[in-house]
Amino acid sequence: MAAFTLAYVPGVTPAKWARIWAERRPNEPLTLLQTDVADQVAALRDGRANMSLVRLPIDRDGVHLIPLYVEQPVVVVPKEHPVTEFDEVTLADLAGETMLELPDLTDAQLIEVVATGAGLALLPQSVARLYGRKDVKYRPVTDAEPTEVGLAWLADTESELTEELVGIVRGRTARSSRAAPTPPAEKPEKPKRPATAKPARKPAPKRAHRQSSGAPKPRKKRGR
Repeated sequence: MAAFTLAYVPGVTPAKWARIWAERRPNEPLTLLQTDVADQVAALRDGRANMSLVRLPIDRDGVHLIPLYVEQPVVVVPKEHPVTEFDEVTLADLAGETMLELPDLTDAQLIEVVATGAGLALLPQSVARLYGRKDVKYRPVTDAEPTEVGLAWLADTESELTEELVGIVRGRTARSSRAAPTPPAEKPEKPKRPATAKPARKPAPKRAHRQSSGAPKPRKKRGR
């Protein structure tokens, strides 16, 4: 029994969608595979995964993508950094700071470097929370470009199972369908009552008209 594999990057939690899949496809197991951001599309191209929950941007060549949601960026700083005195900061507040961009490191390794005091890092909030340490803290950066999470798969691997997972992440119910809805059956017409002949009305009797004689009525004489 071949498994359908869904890859996902750190910070994304596919547990809810996996549970719904298990309810709808009990005979077709869904396997979860965590990948790094640098490997998120490669897992599709080399066949390790059928679909992947990715963090944008990605190489879209030959890839279908459905955007799902955006994430608030945060700045990760050493525990004693002045930024920790604020509930949130802006990019202007971070001017002059050393911002680390080390693409060869995983997110967990990058946060470890931040803990040494070598610099600060901008990361999605879910990632900072996932790899949280006692020697670092993070604060929202209100005007930083948000990051976006989407569901991706290769265009030439479209199948019933990819459509199933697309429906799940989009919130479609098990009964819903991509097909056009069947028009409702027409209600049978109620049989009409047979028309009954109404009895002909009898002509109303003509009233007798008094014929007035041409002679005037006699007047009463007044007493003298």
